[in-house]
Amino acid sequence: MPISQELFEILRCPKAVQEKEKYGDPRPFAPCQKQLARLRRFGFKYPIRDGIPVMLIEEGEKWQNTAEADLPVPPPA
Repeated sequence: MPISQELFEILRCPKAVQEKEKYGDPRPFAPCQKQLARLRRFGFKYPIRDGIPVMLIEEGEKWQNTAEADLPVPPPA
């Protein structure tokens, strides 16, 4: 289930928030396929499960170096 644009606008990458000096502004997010949220500049990708973004740093890093075409849809639980 995709999430609304309004939710994308308020989401913040926890990794970027934690390391502001390295990553700067922790937004904006964008849809990435139908089941993932992607931080545009740094490639962190967070799964969306049952309409809820899973904003764990480990999840974002897990998919960071995976091309969008190679991402599993739906993301594994």
